Amino acid sequence: MDKAQNNGTNNNGRRAFLKGTVPVMATAIIPGIASASNADKGSEPSFPGLIIREKEPVNFEFPFPMLSEAITPNNQFFIRTHFPIPKLQAKEWKMTIGGHVNKEITLTYDELRALPAKKVMATLECAGNGRANLAPKVKGLLWEQGAVGNAEWTGVPLAVLLEKAGIKEGAVEIILEGADKGEVSEEPKSPGAIHFARSLPLTKAMQAEVILAYQMNGKDLSPEHGYPVRAIIPGWYGMASVKWLTKITAVDKPFDGYWQTLEYAYWKRTDDQPTLTAVTEVQVKAEIARPALSEVVPAGKTYRVHGAAWCGENEVAKVEVSLDEGVTWQPAKLLGKHVKFAWRLWEYNWQVPAGENQYKLMSRATDSQGNTQPMEHDKDRRTYMVNKIVTVKIEAR
Repeated sequence: MDKAQNNGTNNNGRRAFLKGTVPVMATAIIPGIASASNADKGSEPSFPGLIIREKEPVNFEFPFPMLSEAITPNNQFFIRTHFPIPKLQAKEWKMTIGGHVNKEITLTYDELRALPAKKVMATLECAGNGRANLAPKVKGLLWEQGAVGNAEWTGVPLAVLLEKAGIKEGAVEIILEGADKGEVSEEPKSPGAIHFARSLPLTKAMQAEVILAYQMNGKDLSPEHGYPVRAIIPGWYGMASVKWLTKITAVDKPFDGYWQTLEYAYWKRTDDQPTLTAVTEVQVKAEIARPALSEVVPAGKTYRVHGAAWCGENEVAKVEVSLDEGVTWQPAKLLGKHVKFAWRLWEYNWQVPAGENQYKLMSRATDSQGNTQPMEHDKDRRTYMVNKIVTVKIEAR
């Protein structure tokens, strides 16, 4: 398709989308992520692509209005990288577990996959998801809604490997280090080239749901999603689920690396004294998928408002929808069954009043501990953990 044809197609698609007749306008096609069945047929991939937030390193966002099912297909899952994707081969890959252990061990890919596997359903959200909704404009990737996805991950519990190595008394944290490496040139700059590395408290690392995954939705990981092996830390923001994992280190004092203190950290106040603290648990959040911003919905008819809600260690207890910019709230219906660490789809059947009008829709979630989305972003969170309620402006006619 030449450039002129492509522009015409996108314009037609956008007009149709704003009338509510198609899910969303196509954006960037991602090399190597199209489904094999479609690629083999030489046809268009079943999903046209993701939104480009940055080409190099690769950072692509899922267009949230496309949300239609609980499990996010692999070719729709958002991609977050800090450095160029490392070129790793399973037959050459090795992972070392050392540090404050009784016996350092090294595993090959085949040895890892020979161990008993565990499947875990988990929603991963980038800690900066929703950053585009902050004003004035902030530094960092301006994710809107779609730096989040839900998948079934297959791998080996981290606890099994730590037990094999034998954690020494006094160990407090487990550092996960990826093969990706580079130099951060923006402020705060890194001290030369560094690997991406994050730590977990030993208590979290030993939980059964924390796994070293080699499959995503039943398929081997793609390079973009951490091939050959990545960590999956359910309930925590995505930066904890280190990709291209090659090194695990037990330590007897808290890790204060770059990605643990300067980046992916927020101000936590004790006696009104702010201290930089590592970002960890996902905050409760509900997002509207449809109607999307500026969508035109049919007046005088029933419209299905729908989206997803998620939180960290707790359960989504309820989702509410406001049709009047937060003046009143109506209960939405939670769909399916609760699955710990996975998002919950929801819907609200709205009887749209007759006549042309403009509306400002909102959604909010409350978890099982009573935590509810705030109307404003807490500045102490810097540009992370953005779960403030967002207004979706639409028209009815």
